Amino acid sequence: MRMPRPSQSSELVLRLPMWRSRVVLFLMFAGFCSLIGRAFWIQGVGNDFYAEKGNRVKRVLELNAIRGKILDRNGAILATSLEAKTIIAYPDVVPDDLEKSKVVAFAKLLEMSEAELRKKLGESRSQLYLRRQIEPEVALRIKALEIPGIAITSEYRRYYPEGEAVAHVVGFTNVEDVGQEGMELSNNTLLTGKSGQRNVVIDRLGRVVDDLGGYIPSRNGEDLQLSIDSKIQSIAYQEIKKAVETHRAKAGGAVVLDAVTGEVLALANWPSYDPNHRGNLTGEQLRNRVLTDTFEPGSTMKPITIALALEKGIVTPNTMMPIGHLQIGKKVITDTHPYGVLSVAQIIQKSSNIGTSRIALQMEPEDMWGMFQAVGFGQAPKIGFPGAVAGLVKPYDKWGKLDQASMSYGYSISTSLFQIAKAYTIFVRDGELATISMKKIEKSTSGSPVISPKVAGQVRAMMETVTQEGGTAMKARVDGYRVGGKTGTAHKSNGKKGYSSNRYEGFFVGIAPISSPRIVVAVVIDEPTVGGHYGGEVAAPVFSAVTGSALRVLNIAPDANSTQLVQNNGIQPVNFQR
Repeated sequence: MRMPRPSQSSELVLRLPMWRSRVVLFLMFAGFCSLIGRAFWIQGVGNDFYAEKGNRVKRVLELNAIRGKILDRNGAILATSLEAKTIIAYPDVVPDDLEKSKVVAFAKLLEMSEAELRKKLGESRSQLYLRRQIEPEVALRIKALEIPGIAITSEYRRYYPEGEAVAHVVGFTNVEDVGQEGMELSNNTLLTGKSGQRNVVIDRLGRVVDDLGGYIPSRNGEDLQLSIDSKIQSIAYQEIKKAVETHRAKAGGAVVLDAVTGEVLALANWPSYDPNHRGNLTGEQLRNRVLTDTFEPGSTMKPITIALALEKGIVTPNTMMPIGHLQIGKKVITDTHPYGVLSVAQIIQKSSNIGTSRIALQMEPEDMWGMFQAVGFGQAPKIGFPGAVAGLVKPYDKWGKLDQASMSYGYSISTSLFQIAKAYTIFVRDGELATISMKKIEKSTSGSPVISPKVAGQVRAMMETVTQEGGTAMKARVDGYRVGGKTGTAHKSNGKKGYSSNRYEGFFVGIAPISSPRIVVAVVIDEPTVGGHYGGEVAAPVFSAVTGSALRVLNIAPDANSTQLVQNNGIQPVNFQR
């Protein structure tokens, strides 16, 4: 029997209404149209939107900590951080075909050439800094260019309101906000703080469009309060600068100590520099001469030598010393004037090398060496300041007679100006060497006993005669106040060739007020060429100006009418023979 074909089976014939097939056909056509329209939208009208979405990338943003302020003792700001802007480029996002006008304008705002900018943008790096610490208004002009792949972030730059007056004390930081000099360097860890971070998504213009979590907050640095008084510091700086210019000197320095508390009130140098604008700096400008330069201190050593002789009972202030001729080996010890007989007090007043040498030669070298060590010579000051030098004191067992004599009046030994100022605190604190601090302290610190209060008073009295009629430093006088101190003038060494005949350093180190001592002021003028070279001519006037101003800033009452300390210590005026 012949079987019918499947297509001829009535049961298998598919019967569909015509309208349903047309609907299916229409839906398929509409679907294809939608795909075509979507493609047109993505590739045409909506291209910028999706390009922007495609350029969004994950980044880790560093949250900069604010560096702590540096303040003077009264809270005046010496260093602070101001907001600045940093321009960052993401080269993989920056278009290769960036229009020339934008590149030219961008390069000009970054202060670089067009070629240099294009080279940087062509680097195969995910991120790079184009410019650090620019002014906010410049950053706004860069933002207005709307260059894809260029981001602007905030950071901080250091600002120093007192400028060059405090440069050698405060120092400065680099572009990474890391201390490079001064207290910025020595206290970098305290001031720095700790940066944080934030995980984000940024668009092609560097804008944050999403936060991915993982936020770590930054911790700001701590403030640092110094012992420096900005008013006294400014005065010291201006007076040193004026003296260097007046005497056409190479350099100068001054230090002011509150010997009662042990605080450094001022530390000034010239030449100096502006820490806000550090282009083309030289070593001469950067050197903190008060702490880093050593010299033979000349006659400023004499009060220390004679204090030891008084302490040992070898002499009294009124002991008469024949001066005369003194030769040690081939070396003849000389004075600026010929003297016949001087009292010990007059040896200080007249600054006699011969008289001081004769006194020193009556002492044991070991005792003198011990005295120099006791006041801090040969040891770097421990004040938390970078670059403070130790100077040089030869071991006593290597001294000859000439060494012993020379050291007594400030040769064959080297110190910094800071060291000699610290040593003089024994005359303010009744024989006790002060512990010195660059940071503000709330109460007086204990020191180290070196000589007796009686001897300290006797030396103070002798130093007052230096500023009186017949002394070597009448220009050190201060209106309304009694002051005392010691001049020093030293030939500069030419190395192995000996000493220069026309290169000098002039010093004055003094204390005030004599009736109730409070401060030590030390001054050095290096290589004066005009208006004299003696310490009493070039350094004493600076001492006078700085000391007078400092005493008034500290609100210390004048004492010019008080009973003379010279009389209280039994020092009798003696007629001397030339």
